Amino acid sequence: MAKNDLIGGSLWDEYSNKVQELMNNPKHQGEITPEDAQSRGHKLIVADYGAESCGDAVRLYWEIDPKDDRIVDAKFKSFGCGTAIASSDMMTELCIGKTVDEAVKITNIDVEKALRDDPDTPAVPPQKMHCSVMAYDVIKKAAGLYKGVDAESFEEEIIVCECARVSLSTLKEVIRLNDLKTIEEITDYTKAGGFCKSCIKPGGHEEREYYLVDILAETRREMEEEKMKEALEANEKGDFENMTLVQQIKAIDAVIDENVRQFLIMDGGNMEVVDIKKGDEYIDVYIRYMGACSGCASSTTGTLYAIESTLKQKLSPKIRVLPI
Repeated sequence: MAKNDLIGGSLWDEYSNKVQELMNNPKHQGEITPEDAQSRGHKLIVADYGAESCGDAVRLYWEIDPKDDRIVDAKFKSFGCGTAIASSDMMTELCIGKTVDEAVKITNIDVEKALRDDPDTPAVPPQKMHCSVMAYDVIKKAAGLYKGVDAESFEEEIIVCECARVSLSTLKEVIRLNDLKTIEEITDYTKAGGFCKSCIKPGGHEEREYYLVDILAETRREMEEEKMKEALEANEKGDFENMTLVQQIKAIDAVIDENVRQFLIMDGGNMEVVDIKKGDEYIDVYIRYMGACSGCASSTTGTLYAIESTLKQKLSPKIRVLPI
């Protein structure tokens, strides 16, 4: 058991029994020699991969039958902590019997889940999840060597969270579809940021090109711009009075975002549309002030007049704004 896997022994309970067993008694540690592979009519692939974030390294041996590209045997050598040994051992076991094309689809999540004692309890503490990522990367390296291509050619998407193998496109899609607003919600939906946490924001154990905080902010900005464009286009195509309630709220929010909200925020306040009620003479828009605006004297005079005047000009002269 490597000392750097423990902090005063407090992490023992966070490792599965399978991990603890393979740390000390790996099943596939060793090497395959070129002579042994050649004697059986097979091809030997030896791939090395090192993780800059922790200094661990792994060497993977694949003995491949060239007739069907099947990995008939595999061994590994790990230079690092106990978690790296256990992850590498399980990764090696998952490779045996698969074709190279099948093996390259093995992810770090597959490795981690195979190390669990039960399906719902993680096999390793979050800060050790990167060890199974290293196992995944060495598989790509071995497959690239066998096929004569660059290892990165097997990566079709930009991976933001290496621990959970969550891509940039997946994150943006999930944020949009579920209207996510916080990092915690992103983690709940995708598991991104739930392990080593380096992908959440700068300052983690490994520098990243993309961070969840930036992706969330950028996607939310794009969503707001699209909402504004959609609302304004809808207003240009048909008059405000005949829009659906949802279209009306979007149109009002778009106008407020473009013309009013920044001034409220500068004074420490904000506002939200609570309801819209259509009458014969007026379209009553009920709003709620927030922050400093809720107690400001001008919220029922100057500010209210500015909001109502802007909405009348941009959307409909029938609009009447009523604070609640």
